[in-house]
Amino acid sequence: MTVLIVPEDFRKDQFILKPLFSRLLASLGKPHATVRVCVDPLLGGVDEALKAKRMADIVQRYGGRVQIIVLCIDRDGNTGRRQRLDQLEEAFGERFLGAEAWEEVETWVLAGLKLPAEWKWADVRAEVQVKELYFDVLAKQRGVDGGPDGGRSELAGEAARRIDAIRRKCPEDFDALVRRIEAIVRN
Repeated sequence: MTVLIVPEDFRKDQFILKPLFSRLLASLGKPHATVRVCVDPLLGGVDEALKAKRMADIVQRYGGRVQIIVLCIDRDGNTGRRQRLDQLEEAFGERFLGAEAWEEVETWVLAGLKLPAEWKWADVRAEVQVKELYFDVLAKQRGVDGGPDGGRSELAGEAARRIDAIRRKCPEDFDALVRRIEAIVRN
């Protein structure tokens, strides 16, 4: 099984999405699944990622070589993005899944980590600027922020070992996506 993850901008998101989805698929009984992150084309942002023409090009290019395509975007406080993802899913079929991370994919990583004692998960989960106010702060505290990925590889690798915690702490977005992937994997 091959799963293609299409991030709104792969340049940093790939370091989060690949380890999370690899571990997720292993937890669903697919330890040998291949997770590919779409790096061609570079969408460069959520507005491009939500364009039907851009997704049609990706589906046409990669659809025959993968079993599932997951478009992964940040919600960024915009509650209307789910509606646009639903439209794209309807256009491209049951093996095309749209996921919106509340509020950014970095939230999923934080859900799988031991956070500083003074941080409340409810505050992290509710924050729209979670990357700047929590993720980047934690990466700096841990001394992993210096590389080109800003600590994403190390922190996402650690968080991926706790997929169940991410599912439990992010039920509306991550766990909802996992249940949909699980339905496809079982068929």
